[in-house]
Amino acid sequence: MAGGGEQIRIHLSNRYGRTPLAVAEARAAGRQSADETVAETDTVLRFAGAGHVTVLAGEEVVSDPADLSARAGAELVLSLHLPQDTGLATYSHMPAETAYVAGGNQAGSASLSGTEQVHGRFYVTGVGVLTAENAAVAVAFGDSWFAGVGTTHGANQRSVDALNRRLEHGWTVNQGIAGNRLLTDEIGEHALARFERDVLSVPGATRVLVNFGINDVGLPGMLGLPPATTDTLMAGFAELARRAHDADLAIHAATIGPFAGAVYPGHNTPEGLAARRRVNEWIRTSGAFDAVLDVARAVEDPDRPDHLRPEFDSGDGMHLNDAGARAMAATVDLRALSL
Repeated sequence: MAGGGEQIRIHLSNRYGRTPLAVAEARAAGRQSADETVAETDTVLRFAGAGHVTVLAGEEVVSDPADLSARAGAELVLSLHLPQDTGLATYSHMPAETAYVAGGNQAGSASLSGTEQVHGRFYVTGVGVLTAENAAVAVAFGDSWFAGVGTTHGANQRSVDALNRRLEHGWTVNQGIAGNRLLTDEIGEHALARFERDVLSVPGATRVLVNFGINDVGLPGMLGLPPATTDTLMAGFAELARRAHDADLAIHAATIGPFAGAVYPGHNTPEGLAARRRVNEWIRTSGAFDAVLDVARAVEDPDRPDHLRPEFDSGDGMHLNDAGARAMAATVDLRALSL
């Protein structure tokens, strides 16, 4: 939980499903460890008063408020009993967390039996909390560098987690999707397409932190395609800034991190690396943003600026380890963030 409150609401999504999603029972509880819950916190979730819900294909639902208090930094276990084949699942493919899948209805169990561990997050897209009206909320809107790829799995060591631990007031909601791009759909809808849903719809948000670009200039090379051009990337960032300001949100933009050491074939092309350098200089100097998070300079190798510092490299030459994620979080000026 990024923030705390006295009640919670669970957001479920069947946005990309092709058939209705039947949820026969849903429960929430504090997490003890792994798939074990704090039994006395077990709470039934209801939807328009019912203990079950059907989410139509392409739709999303929010549970009724449930009287389960949660403090900032606490972990929740959300249990869903799905009584039939769900078909195509709406899910996050690399959330740096584990889901537990078990047969039968074990939604109210303090611990599960016969589980399969899956590195993904299915159907659950958010947890809302009831908190003070003047609570300060920021949204981390980006790709794998916010999602936490490369950090210790299941340990809440993402850059956004590290940022939240620095904050004395308010919190940052993590809307990072690994592989996501600024300009092109492929792994999730691109940033410009999902901005309204994933940023503007977050209650109480006053700031947005954006971290995009590395997949626009790197992923195409893996398919033998040219990277996004400097001009299209700058135009995309400028459009994000315009939309944020039109909604009275301050926008803080991160420079694109180094990836010349990426182990993925075709990823680190000369054209993509050159585009990264040019776009970063524009982010630093354009004045389009309320603040700049110079992530690139914070984590690059001083002797080889297109490469990650060895002590921040998760091992693939492109993603940050726990120490690198903390260095990324440290680029945020808390005074500018006003949290």
